Amino acid sequence: MNAITKDRSDTLAPFGTRLDGVTDPVRKAAIGALHRSGLPDRRVEEWRYTSLRFLTETPLAAPAEVYDAGQVQAQLENLGLSTGPLAELPRLVFVNGRYAEPFSVLPAEVDVSFFAKTQTFGALSAPDRDPLTALNAALASDGAQLHVPAGKNGGDVLLVSLGQTDTPVSFHPRHSVTLDEGAQLTLISIQAGQGRYLHNPVLEISVAAEANLKHVTLQTEGQDAACLATTYAQVAERGTYDSFVLGLGAALSRQEIHARLAAPFATVHVNGAQMLGGKQIGDVTSVITHAAPDCISRQTVRNVLDGHARGVFQGKVFVDRVAQKTDGYQMNQALLLSENAEIDAKPELEIYADDVKCSHGATVGALDDDQLFYLRSRGVPDAEARQILIHAFMDEALGLIEDETARTLCTQMLARSFPVAGESA
Repeated sequence: MNAITKDRSDTLAPFGTRLDGVTDPVRKAAIGALHRSGLPDRRVEEWRYTSLRFLTETPLAAPAEVYDAGQVQAQLENLGLSTGPLAELPRLVFVNGRYAEPFSVLPAEVDVSFFAKTQTFGALSAPDRDPLTALNAALASDGAQLHVPAGKNGGDVLLVSLGQTDTPVSFHPRHSVTLDEGAQLTLISIQAGQGRYLHNPVLEISVAAEANLKHVTLQTEGQDAACLATTYAQVAERGTYDSFVLGLGAALSRQEIHARLAAPFATVHVNGAQMLGGKQIGDVTSVITHAAPDCISRQTVRNVLDGHARGVFQGKVFVDRVAQKTDGYQMNQALLLSENAEIDAKPELEIYADDVKCSHGATVGALDDDQLFYLRSRGVPDAEARQILIHAFMDEALGLIEDETARTLCTQMLARSFPVAGESA
């Protein structure tokens, strides 16, 4: 990401003295980059549609190291993680960015360590170019580090992040996932919480040759929270990274994914959907780099926007000179339910190879009057007819989630958040 060259350290005021007195060289370098660039504003091209005023209005303290266990249990129950099939899955629970061992169950086929103990930063992120990543590097205190050995199937693993605060805070988990050759894993990330906070996670993913990672993120943060998540993924020969993000919560959210197809026949899917209302702002930004020949990337993102909600889609596919026979596809579709709702879409192709198949597009529209008339003519009330069409639009997007457990979880949470008229939540 581009940075503004003059000193803009004044934008870091909400974090007070939390950036002072750091001696670790990685953290010091990140803080130096932050002081040079500041937090991005709308003069930075990649942030022109998304304002971070939310972060500058209130000081953001470090969260307390203790948490309310009863409240955590209630949050897990509200997410449907305490009973049924999801309750049986291995899980790593973080509260305000710190590992909550009493609520976690370690997976059997996955090696797990924690950033709080290792203090290991990966090599994929770019704190010198990405200010939110630099902020994470400066303030990260914990995070999950998952490693699946060669040929192993890690199954389904839940990575649950809960915000819990009565005063404005920020927390910055530092996660990583490494799959060795031929390994498999389905990672279901759940982001939720209560109160006013900034959740600023960074996730680094390395997928080795012929390995397969399915990664589904359900973002249902508190309505007074901000979630600014950045993922870096690198995929080796014949490896697959299949990502899906469902955005439902937060006053301000941004899911930013940098995926690099580093060797021939690698595959990346970066799909997602958002359903927002009120004054919510939801941003999906991606940079998919084809750095090797014969690779495939797919991206489909759908938005349903009501009230004064605003959705943002920025998707860039970069094709290097060596990346011949690239197959890339990108589509953003938006359904606007209100005259005041807004979508800002910027699909982009940057191609330097001459033997490629790449396409992109964007569509924006309202509910189809003919379809509404059809349902109403058969006795379906207007409000219910509208909800049926909205859910049908979203169901097509959720159909891109290959893992049945993750798809069921997302479908249930969508139905609870936005029930069809006449149905119970």
